[in-house]
Amino acid sequence: MNVDFYLYASLARYLPEDARAEKKTIVSVSPGTTARDLLKTFEVPEKEVKLVFVNGVRKNLDAVVSEGDRVGMFPPVGGG
Repeated sequence: MNVDFYLYASLARYLPEDARAEKKTIVSVSPGTTARDLLKTFEVPEKEVKLVFVNGVRKNLDAVVSEGDRVGMFPPVGGG
């Protein structure tokens, strides 16, 4: 099954080079795959992820993904 995997801001550097402009890649995953598993696949350190969204709904890293899901992750953001 396939999911759309988005890494935003500084996390985009972990995507394959050809996917960085769109900040997304399509990933083939097995049933039972979690958002945390996606991080491991792309070697993204957990400490760099602050927010996880699945289909626009905030989730945690233990959320199981399904066929056609859109999984997005954001780093901590500062400003002032």
